[in-house]
Amino acid sequence: MPRLTRLTPDTAVGASRDLLTDLVSRHGQIGDMVSTMANSPAVLGGYLQLSRAMGRAKLDRRISERISIAVQAQQGCGLCLDAHVSAARAVGVDEEEFERAHKGTSADPAIAAIITLALQIYREPTSIADEQISALREHGYSHRAIADVVGVVALNILTGAFNLLAGLTPGSDTGA
Repeated sequence: MPRLTRLTPDTAVGASRDLLTDLVSRHGQIGDMVSTMANSPAVLGGYLQLSRAMGRAKLDRRISERISIAVQAQQGCGLCLDAHVSAARAVGVDEEEFERAHKGTSADPAIAAIITLALQIYREPTSIADEQISALREHGYSHRAIADVVGVVALNILTGAFNLLAGLTPGSDTGA
């Protein structure tokens, strides 16, 4: 059961109204998370900016979706987990890799290493070692791709925590 009010361009005020009006004009509809985030124009604006920025990340989408699955499996947001499994399917990630990502790993050692990094960023960033970053570089990850992991994790923390706070669950979302 949702705990916060879902707003529309007609019910929102100020910056939230402007943001929602723009989103509806560009996309036609908005989902429950975005319309509920409009209760805080700061949170909605921050989410939109970070989401757009991460759209320009150099990390391969098949990898970032597996990172998102691993983080959401830990965080417990079913709505986010469903969305990331669907997105991973859309970019060609197979069912076995969904299961591995859910457990925080991959059959590919390079992907397993970057998922491990993501989960450390989520749980205990002080545990990240120089050797671990060197190993990621040896797997072919650029400094930019490694840094992008922080953005992917941060975006997942924001959306997952918000959905859990707001009481948004799988099946309640109506769109983007």
